[in-house]
Amino acid sequence: MPSVQIKDVPDETHTVLRRRAALAHQSLQEYLLAKLVEEASTPTLDEVLERAGGRAGGSLSFRDAVKAVHDDRDRR
Repeated sequence: MPSVQIKDVPDETHTVLRRRAALAHQSLQEYLLAKLVEEASTPTLDEVLERAGGRAGGSLSFRDAVKAVHDDRDRR
């Protein structure tokens, strides 16, 4: 399994992360690994838009789509 090394972490940042890891009853490595896994498992907005752009969709114009959303909200 690959590993990651981060150099030149500011002292205050390191202190805060160690404190958070201790509060979570984890080593700093366990804590940071969990944070990295969580970060990687959540797609960014750009990733979501890229995936959505590759799908075949409807043929509404943006203006018509906005009108449809407004009409739907008005019915509620």
